[in-house]
Amino acid sequence: MSKSLQEQLLKAGLGNAKKLTAIKKEKHKERVQAGKKGVVVNEASILAEQSRQAQILRDQELNRQKTEALAKKALAAQVKQIVELNSQQYKGDIAFNFTDGNLVKRIHVTSKIQQQLVKGLIAIAKLGEQYHLIPIQIAEKVQQRLPEAIIVLNQQDESMPEDDPYADFKIPDDLMW
Repeated sequence: MSKSLQEQLLKAGLGNAKKLTAIKKEKHKERVQAGKKGVVVNEASILAEQSRQAQILRDQELNRQKTEALAKKALAAQVKQIVELNSQQYKGDIAFNFTDGNLVKRIHVTSKIQQQLVKGLIAIAKLGEQYHLIPIQIAEKVQQRLPEAIIVLNQQDESMPEDDPYADFKIPDDLMW
C-alpha cells in the first residue's frame, strides 16, 4: 500500500513526528474555524472580484458613450441627407438678413423666395458653414431631429389679441431692414 507523503518523509528521516502532529493540529484548527465562521476570507480574491466589477462598469459606460456618439452621427447624417435632397436654389438680387447665433448674416434671394421666407413657407437650415433653403414641412422634420440645424423658421401667428392697439396698422410685406 502507498503511504502518505508525510509518512514517507518521516520514514526517510526528513521530518520529525512533533512537527507532523503540530501541522495536523494547525490544519484541523483552520478547518474547524472555517466551519464556524463560514468561508475563509481570501483578500486577493475579493480584490480581484472588485477590480473585475469596476472594469465591467467602466466597459458599460464606454459602450454607452460609443452608442450615443454613433446615434448622434447617424442623426446628423440623416439631417444632412434630408436638407441636401430638399434644398432650393436661392441666388437672387435682394438681400435677406437673418441672425445666426450672435451674427447677422445675409443671403441674396429672389423676391418670390423673400416673400416665402417672410410668410414662413421656407426655412433656412445650416449645414457646416453653408445655408440651405428648405420647405417648412421638411424644416419641421429636421427640427425634431436636430434643432440647432434650423436657423430661420418664421411661423406666422394668425391669432391677434382683441385689444391690440396696432391692429389697424399692418406691417408691409416688402419692408426691408
